[in-house]
Amino acid sequence: MPDRIAVLSDIHGVLPALEAVLAEPDVRDADLIVLTGDLAAGPQPVETIDLLSSLGERAVWVRGNADRELAAATTEEPVSRWAASQLRDDQRKLLGGLPLTVTLGSTLFCHATPRDDEEVVLVDSPLDRWATVFAGVPDEVTTVVCGHTHMPFVRLADRRLVVNPGSVGMPYGGAGAHWALLGDGVSLRRTRFDLDAACARIAAESGYPDAAKWADYFVRSAASDADALRVFGPRARDSA
Repeated sequence: MPDRIAVLSDIHGVLPALEAVLAEPDVRDADLIVLTGDLAAGPQPVETIDLLSSLGERAVWVRGNADRELAAATTEEPVSRWAASQLRDDQRKLLGGLPLTVTLGSTLFCHATPRDDEEVVLVDSPLDRWATVFAGVPDEVTTVVCGHTHMPFVRLADRRLVVNPGSVGMPYGGAGAHWALLGDGVSLRRTRFDLDAACARIAAESGYPDAAKWADYFVRSAASDADALRVFGPRARDSA
C-alpha cells in the first residue's frame, strides 16, 4: 500500500478544477492518484482525459457510471450525450475498459459501491443498508473509498471506514474542487480556484452549446448538500 494516495472523483470534464487540484503540493507529491470515476462527462471531456492520461502510472483509474455510459454512448443526459460525441476512439476504449473496483492493501476503491457503479448510499444511510452494500467485500478490506454523490464525508459503518472525497468538478454543498488525501489517516480537502475565470474559460473553450449555463450552476455549486440529499434520499431507499 503506498504511503500517500490522493483521491479524485467526479471530475466531470471540468478542466480548470482538475488543473487546480493537480497543482496542489500534496497531490504532486502523492505516491498514487486514484481516480474514482465519472471523469469526463462534462464540458471539456477530451482535454480532461488527455490530462489524466499524462499522469501515466501514477494514476489508478476506476470506472464510474458516466464513464461506462460515455464509452457505450448510451446516455440521454444532454452534456454527457454531447461529451460522448467528442471522445476519440482511444478515449472511448480507455473508459470502456476500466475496472469496477481496485483494491490496494486493505483499501477498496470504487465509484458508487463495490457491487454497482450507480447505486446510491449516503452519509446518513442506516447501518443495515451499508451491510447490504458491503456484502461480499472481503473482511480484510477495512476502508472503502467511493464517490458518485458529490458530497464529501468520512464515517464508520460497523468498523469499516467509508470515505467519499466529494467532487472535483460538480460539488454539492460548497464551491471548490473537493478531493481526499489518504496516508496517516484521512484528510478531506478543498482546492479553491477562481470561479469566474473557470466559468469564463469553460464557456469560451467548450463546444457544448449550454456550457456557460452548465458551468454557472455546477462549478459554482448552486445546489447545496441539503438539496442533493433530498434528491438522492429516495434513490438510496429505493435501491436498498
